[in-house]
Amino acid sequence: FPCVFQAILIFCWVYVRKYQSRRESEVISTITAIFALAVALISSALLPVDIFLVSYMKHQNGTFKDWADANVSRQIEDTVLYGYYTLYSIILFCVFLWIPFVYFYYEEKEEDDGNTCSQVKTALKYTLGFITICAVLLLIGAFVPLDIPSKKNSTEWEKVKLLFEEFGSSHGLTALSFSISSLTVIGMLAAITYTAYGMSALPLNLIKGTTSAAYERLENTEDIEEVEQHLLRIKSKCRDGRPLSSRDRRTVKQLEERLRTLRRRERHLESIEKSWWTKFCEAIRPLKIVWGVFFIIVALLFTVSLFLSNLDKALHSAGFDSGFIILGTNLTNPLNMLLPVLQTVFPLDYILITTIVMYFIFTSMAGIRNMGIWFFWIRLYKIRRGKTRPQALLFLCMILLLIVLHTSYMIYSLAPQYVMYGSQKYLVQVRSVVATYNQLGNVFRSLLLLFAFLLDQCIVTRTYLFLHKFWFFSAAYYFGNWAFIAVFLIGLTVSCCKGKKSVIEGEVDEDDSDMSDDELSVYYR
Repeated sequence: FPCVFQAILIFCWVYVRKYQSRRESEVISTITAIFALAVALISSALLPVDIFLVSYMKHQNGTFKDWADANVSRQIEDTVLYGYYTLYSIILFCVFLWIPFVYFYYEEKEEDDGNTCSQVKTALKYTLGFITICAVLLLIGAFVPLDIPSKKNSTEWEKVKLLFEEFGSSHGLTALSFSISSLTVIGMLAAITYTAYGMSALPLNLIKGTTSAAYERLENTEDIEEVEQHLLRIKSKCRDGRPLSSRDRRTVKQLEERLRTLRRRERHLESIEKSWWTKFCEAIRPLKIVWGVFFIIVALLFTVSLFLSNLDKALHSAGFDSGFIILGTNLTNPLNMLLPVLQTVFPLDYILITTIVMYFIFTSMAGIRNMGIWFFWIRLYKIRRGKTRPQALLFLCMILLLIVLHTSYMIYSLAPQYVMYGSQKYLVQVRSVVATYNQLGNVFRSLLLLFAFLLDQCIVTRTYLFLHKFWFFSAAYYFGNWAFIAVFLIGLTVSCCKGKKSVIEGEVDEDDSDMSDDELSVYYR
């Protein structure tokens, strides 16, 4: 585990340093971004570990291992639960306190280079709103009972007493679950926006590649000559001393800005054409195509499995009031078929789950990098190599934290029984029942597995307990899955219709200063 943590921290440091602006970098924002990104990646590893632990306690014949008695299994369950408590509490701390404070502190620092005390006070004032939202969510989750009292004539004191009894018996699990589920809904919206697009854009960009730097330089040179000639034609009107019209002056200003942008492009293209990194990328071009084909196959497998799982819920679940929860698997999807096969060879099933989780994370990064950070139709920030502002990095890490929370439910949607129980098997004592069991449908088998859980024959993952405390969140996730599929198909269509990306896609914009050329030159030498 220490080696894994070190690898995660090194990756986060390299990733943040790769994209952050050299001119605007700040120590506190860099540390915050690295820490938040590391928490997101570590949290994504909770699901495979949780599934492995509940599966490891039982033999293949359904009996518990000698060391896994009631006390030991309870200790393991509590340890995993405390792990969720810790990481999810850190996520709440990052989303509602640390990241907002650093963001507003840096915003105030840009506007006013005065004393630090004033900047801290202003940042705390704005952060207080986020803290209030977090407190409200925790209170709602803690004191809204899931079970309505059966006594209609119960007094107000008895109702309040019931609330505190439920809060004490759950050890705060319901409060934390409600807060995390609320953030997961926001993460679902982020996944629909960024991850669905990234799953289509990343593979196709790898397959299609980028345009040649030499060809782009040739086109850029022609554009420069055309703009210069246009400028000369306009300026020739005032050779006899006559002033230019207001329309011509506006045109000249626009053409001069366009010319500056084209000359910056020229410098960037020249630097890229001579760099060793470009030559290396050209050498591994076949490998990129192979990875692109692999990623698009995984994306299609993921989408088809999600579609069949959602269709199964639409046809066989108890409906909206139950959160579209389904007991069995009536429509088998590819992933649900593959996991039981891989269970026979340890640890292939855990490798597959881990791969899917990491694929989800990296496609999310690709989606955010390609689209930038938006608020509805307003583009707030761009994610560009060596030129990303600290505020944009903080937003990126917060979005990834929210997407990671939604990842667990996405995996549950694909393989619900596996996420609940892993590879556990259970014993049925009567032989006639065993014979009948093999002839029964999936729904009844799931009922038997549910009864086995109630009888302590199977141990449910802690992930499932966090995911299904509130039915209305499950209903929201169900509709979110349909939206995810739709956005993926739209993104796939758009990515197929688009041509090759420019070799300096998004690196040069009209609002960049000439000083920004020095930042990018670090990567292309």
